[in-house]
This record gives sequence, structure tokens and C-alpha cells, in this order.
Amino acid sequence: MSALRIYALVARHLTIYLRSIPRVMDIFFWPVMDLLILGFLSIYLNSLDIGNINIVAMLIGGVVLWQIVDRSQNAFSTYFLEDVWYRNFLNIFITPLKLSEFFVAGAILSLIRILIVSLILFLISLFLYKFSIFTFGLALVPYMINLFLFGFSLAIFINAIIIRFGASAQVLAFGMAILVQPVSAVYYPVSALPHWLQYVSYGLPGTYVFESVRNIAAGGAFEWGPFLIALVLNFVYLGLAWWFFTAMFRKVKKLGKLLKVQD
Repeated sequence: MSALRIYALVARHLTIYLRSIPRVMDIFFWPVMDLLILGFLSIYLNSLDIGNINIVAMLIGGVVLWQIVDRSQNAFSTYFLEDVWYRNFLNIFITPLKLSEFFVAGAILSLIRILIVSLILFLISLFLYKFSIFTFGLALVPYMINLFLFGFSLAIFINAIIIRFGASAQVLAFGMAILVQPVSAVYYPVSALPHWLQYVSYGLPGTYVFESVRNIAAGGAFEWGPFLIALVLNFVYLGLAWWFFTAMFRKVKKLGKLLKVQD
């Protein structure tokens, strides 16, 4: 694995973003809109005095943490699609670049985007709603890592489908995270779901994260059990997603259809 090739990919994509206002806006627009809408809703619901439930922590905390999943998935998918859109995909992979280097560079770019977006959301939530995500304590860090891994595995899976079926499947890059959000217990407990959907929910790493964070917000302590279950699920999904992507990549190369990814 070459650190120089990874650096070249990261620098290239950072340069593209720094020179494109629409791309910069895409990074911030939806996360900020979600925070503003649900933030003001949480302030209103909190004013209704409905028991000891901290509505602000539940909704704003859910928004900020969900963006880790959404932005990591979106960032890596967009990183992949940049070369598809500009018909550069074939050029990238006729170089000595390895798939592992391509993915490491994508992970670094995703982390950079997540850190920037998280900082902006933290400042907005602190300024407008007097809420700090750090009220959950350092226990939040391992949960955030789990959310990043989950979003990254979703992105790898989506990119594998795009590799196999071409650019016509790219719509998945902008909707996959939204499809799993309703069953990930982001803003409400798993018990709010229909019984049969609860089984689906417990198969997703994000569910254990959000359930645990709500427990911490209610005065509970960090729980190793849910964290480890989420971590194991993440490694399983990452392994399956990587296997699926490499299998699709080899199949497309064997069929001589790598160029069709750009069509």
C-alpha cells in the first residue's frame, strides 16, 4: 500500500471541493436543515413539560449523531461517483492504484467531511439551543466510531451495485441511509416499531448506538454489551460489503464492462 498514492487521491478530491461552491454547500445544507427543523421542534416539545424526558437531547443528539452515518455514506459514495461523473473511473484503475488504497483515501476524505460537518452542527446546536453533544461524555466516542463504520459499509455496498449496474444505479448513493434510518431507532426507541420490524432494527449497528445514547441521556452509564454487538455487526457488514465490492469489480473487469460504469 502506497501512502503517496493515497495522499494524491485525498489531495485531488480536496482540491475539487475547495474550488466548487455547490459541492461545499452539499456538505452542509442537509445536515444544517435537519438540525434547524428538528432543533426548533425539540425546543417546542420541551416547553410542553411532558415528564422528565429530555426532548432536546433525544432529537438534537439524534440529528448530530445520525449525520455521522449519513455523511460517511454520502461522502464515500460521492468520492467514488466523482470519477464516474467525469469519466475518469477507467483512468484511475489502469494505474498501479490498489483497491485498498482507493478505499483508504475515501475513508480519510469521509472523516475530514464528518469532522467539519460535526463542528458546524455542534456550534449551531450550542448557539441556538444551548445544547452540547458532549453532555453525553467521552462514552460518545466509541459510539461515533461505530456509526462511521456503519455508514462506510453502506457506501461500499452501494458502490458495488453501481460498479455492477452502471451509473443508472447512482440514485442509491443519495437514498440508502434514509432507507435504514426509520428502523435504526434514531429519534425513538425500538419498542415504537411494529414487532416484526424490531427484528430488522436489532440487525443494524446504529440501533444499539442510539438506544445506548438515550440511556446515557437518561442518567445511565456506558454499556459494553450494546457497543460490542454494534462493533461485531459493523465488522461483519464491512467484510461482506468488501467481499461484494471486490467480487463485482472482478466480474465487471472479466466481462470487459469497466468502461460502462461511466455510462
